[in-house]
Amino acid sequence: MPICIPLDLPAREILENENIFVMDRETASAQDIRPLRAVIMNLMPTKIATETQLLRLLGNSPLQIEVDLLQTASYTPKNTPVEHLERFYTTFDAIKDNYYDMLIITGAPVETLPFEEVAYWQEFCDIVKWGKAHVYSTLYICWAAQAGLYLLHGINKYPLDKKRFGVFESSPLKPNHPLLRGFNDMFYIPHSHHTEVAVEDISTEKKVELLAASKIAGADIAATSGCRNVFVFGHLEYETDTLKNEYIRDLTAGKPIEIPVNYFTDDNPDKAPVNRWRGHANLFFANWINTVYQETPYDLSGGF
Repeated sequence: MPICIPLDLPAREILENENIFVMDRETASAQDIRPLRAVIMNLMPTKIATETQLLRLLGNSPLQIEVDLLQTASYTPKNTPVEHLERFYTTFDAIKDNYYDMLIITGAPVETLPFEEVAYWQEFCDIVKWGKAHVYSTLYICWAAQAGLYLLHGINKYPLDKKRFGVFESSPLKPNHPLLRGFNDMFYIPHSHHTEVAVEDISTEKKVELLAASKIAGADIAATSGCRNVFVFGHLEYETDTLKNEYIRDLTAGKPIEIPVNYFTDDNPDKAPVNRWRGHANLFFANWINTVYQETPYDLSGGF
């Protein structure tokens, strides 16, 4: 939330240069307040776990947020009870006339496929195109971040020699950016994917700003002007045991999988995992919500 201070207070210029939200009393008194509207396109197979993770982070804010849950109409999920989907989820056709402050598109276990071969690729494209006029800020996570960069900016992904799996140290490259406000000089972010977008490719795209990166894991966070599109290549939303559950799942399925990096105590899968990212996950989402709150109009019906 912004702080309300006099226009001529000496601290004002310093804070504004640091991208701290400040507001004069006259502007504050004229503000209209309403709940933010968000829609989550949940592409993860573990839909109930994923929606819980994201709602927990969205709920850690003093602002009221109304949330719609979206599933694909072009692909029927196999790992979520039909009763849950019918009761709590809707499809794009049902919300395409709505306007939202925020859209979240999750990761999906389809990263080894060419984008165009994904069953719901056209639906993904339609929703991204729709979002340009109907959503102020879209947050793309993991596969969706790769797909969003490809669709919007022509930046492709590359296969990795092995799954990037674990918790990796990252550094803010633009520490004064609104999305990174309050971040430490180093933070941690979970990764779990078989493909990547090259840091060099993002850096050469003038419309995309790389905000945080890891020496080992590569690109972590990027955004376009005004945070209209935000790309997170890891999984800040993951809970403490999420990587553990993925590790056990792959082991049980006989897939080649290594112990997740920097995750289990003493790198021993028989010991408890250590959550090194929770604080920055909450901070990132709070920063994103606050940024959207400051920029989005009171009346959404005019579009963006």
